[in-house]
Amino acid sequence: MYLNTLLNEVKSISAGCVGRILLGLLFIIPTVICHAASYVGAETCRTCHQAEYKNWKGSHHDLAMQEANDKSVLGNFDNVEISQYGVTSKFYKKDNNFMVLTEGATGAIQEFQIKYTFGLYPLQQYLIEFPGGRMQALSLAWDTRSKEEGGQRWFHLYPDEKIAYDDELHWTHLSQNWNTMCVDCHSTGVKKNYDASSKTFATTWEEVNVSCEACHGPGSDHIIWAENKTDADDESYSLGLALKLDERKNIHWNINSKTGKPERSEARKSDKEIETCARCHSRRSPISEGHVHGDRLLDHYFPSTLEDGMYFADGQIDDEVYVYGSFLQSKMYAAGVTCSDCHEPHSQQLRQPENGVCLQCHQADQYNQPGHHFHEQESAGASCAECHMPPKNYMVLDPRHDHSMRIPRPDLSVTLGTPNACNNCHQDQTAEWASKQIKAWYIKTPKGFQNYAEVLHAARNDQVGVGNDLATLIRNTDTPDIARATSLLAIGPQLTARTIDVLPLTLSDDDAAVRAAAVGTLMQVPLNLRVRLAFPMLDDPILLVRIEAARVLSSLEVGELDDEQKAILEKAMGEYIASQQSNAERPEAQTNLGNLYAAKGQVDKAEKAYKTAIEIEPAFVSAYVNLADLYRAQDKEKEAEQILLEAMKSSPNSGALHYGLGLSLVRQKRMDDALEQLKMATELNPENAHFNYLYAIALNSTGKTQQAILILKVTHSKHPNNPDILSALVSIHRDIGEVEAAQSYAEKLKHLSR
Repeated sequence: MYLNTLLNEVKSISAGCVGRILLGLLFIIPTVICHAASYVGAETCRTCHQAEYKNWKGSHHDLAMQEANDKSVLGNFDNVEISQYGVTSKFYKKDNNFMVLTEGATGAIQEFQIKYTFGLYPLQQYLIEFPGGRMQALSLAWDTRSKEEGGQRWFHLYPDEKIAYDDELHWTHLSQNWNTMCVDCHSTGVKKNYDASSKTFATTWEEVNVSCEACHGPGSDHIIWAENKTDADDESYSLGLALKLDERKNIHWNINSKTGKPERSEARKSDKEIETCARCHSRRSPISEGHVHGDRLLDHYFPSTLEDGMYFADGQIDDEVYVYGSFLQSKMYAAGVTCSDCHEPHSQQLRQPENGVCLQCHQADQYNQPGHHFHEQESAGASCAECHMPPKNYMVLDPRHDHSMRIPRPDLSVTLGTPNACNNCHQDQTAEWASKQIKAWYIKTPKGFQNYAEVLHAARNDQVGVGNDLATLIRNTDTPDIARATSLLAIGPQLTARTIDVLPLTLSDDDAAVRAAAVGTLMQVPLNLRVRLAFPMLDDPILLVRIEAARVLSSLEVGELDDEQKAILEKAMGEYIASQQSNAERPEAQTNLGNLYAAKGQVDKAEKAYKTAIEIEPAFVSAYVNLADLYRAQDKEKEAEQILLEAMKSSPNSGALHYGLGLSLVRQKRMDDALEQLKMATELNPENAHFNYLYAIALNSTGKTQQAILILKVTHSKHPNNPDILSALVSIHRDIGEVEAAQSYAEKLKHLSR
């Protein structure tokens, strides 16, 4: 019985393509220019815009990337050595070139020439040219801070772990590749020019740094306008610009006499400035070949939602997510604030130093005094940014401020384990202490603007009843849309008759991110309902929504569609394929293509795409797992086993590979070998409930019932709301005659379904 359950389980498993859900915002499209404008360069812009040019010159944008020379290179190349986990690297000059002797792609110590500098402060990286047009970012960087600040030294970007030459994070691998990971945000007018057939790059740029036209778009038509200027006073005219960044023109902030709060003189009508900055200041990936200025963000990129591992459950930054996703959560964003309200866009500096930038709008006598912050003036505790935008270091020493601008919530640190600004300073105190202090100061605990921490935390931990709470959060349009989109992604497995209404509701939402998330969640519903709800989304005005709809409909049989419907589906499917092909150098894109072709039954194309992904990055586990699953679907179990064994050569510690191999061996009825692999998977990923569940089922099917029960009980203690674990405990206890235990677990299972 249990062997049959196990076989049915493994037959149904398919890795599938993980949907990418992004944030979409209202966008005003500027006047369309019917021909392709060309780039003119910063020096041309300087002729008329001298003040802006002066602010920009010497800024982080201006010096984002430079040719390596005596002026641009800040690191010490005077025969300096640094050792990291047994590898000694040496920096020196040779024939007026900057050189490094370090570990190369094969593990051998090799000599490399520094071609370009990357960044300015607080660190500077260095780029090295490789065959095939590749440029790689060295993981040894120079700390450009002063000696007093601990700088003027070489350091490794991964100081706490050994990154060997065969590790995907090694500086010679794709994860550190400039062409696909960096250049889009460090240079102007970039064309990646990747050739999939030869697997080579011919990447070009208009200007090596982040210049005027990186934000404003190609300037040739603006030059034509400037020379004629017949419509200079016509505000509806584009001035020859593809993107006219004028959202703050004639805008000012007033203090509401009743509330004492600042209010924008006119509501923000678009997000074009914010989206221009978000192109680079966000955790995102491209979905098209090259950005077109004036287009909407989600026609070219997909930013991350509040995913576990990237953000804490309350939305605070965890991994390196930059600022866009944080800012979308903020009360400032909701009130109409834009990036340039706080930052001078050409110098990137704050418009006023320290608290002054906040006091542009917030009254000093209300906020910049001890009655508000309860700290000594000029101390860290009196700093607006330290309390409401706590920083976190990335790349070892680069502090990034959280732009969600939230009220500190040490009470959530107590209950959920999220960080808080108070304990950033008071590290010798507990979160309980900080929570009590906040309550004592303000009589109550201020809740702030972002009130979804408990729900997202519950969803991450599969807590009972979380589906209803997620649905309530989704329906509440006062909740930041990024949190609503995140909730839609989480609600899929929790959908019931009481909550299914959130899907048609959000498929017509004003926010494209919410619509895209709703489309992705349709993968969790029966095919007939999925088709009925997803098909209209193939015609959405936002590219991201259309290609997500194409993905969820990839397995649809087209026989019953009329010609018009077929044409709509085919067009969107073509857009999805093009979006992946625009990232053809990435193993993720090739795997996504493989998943699409597999869903459509195009086995040869799927196999080729998976193998291409493996060739690009031999350590990319998902491609092996999905290829093995493709072979499994064709009853090629030996081929599935072989591909998983091959994967283990480069990724021996991947629990997913051992799990997949274990399932393959189960299907081959080699149970002893299967148990060994399934056990290894649980040891490598002890928190994975599903791995433990299948291992226990396999043990029970071979007569090791008590061992299976022990594993299930331990897993249940960690995942008390997992229905698979509870079902297994009910069945096994019932079958061995332990009725009381079976009934106890059955009651818990019944409670879950309420």
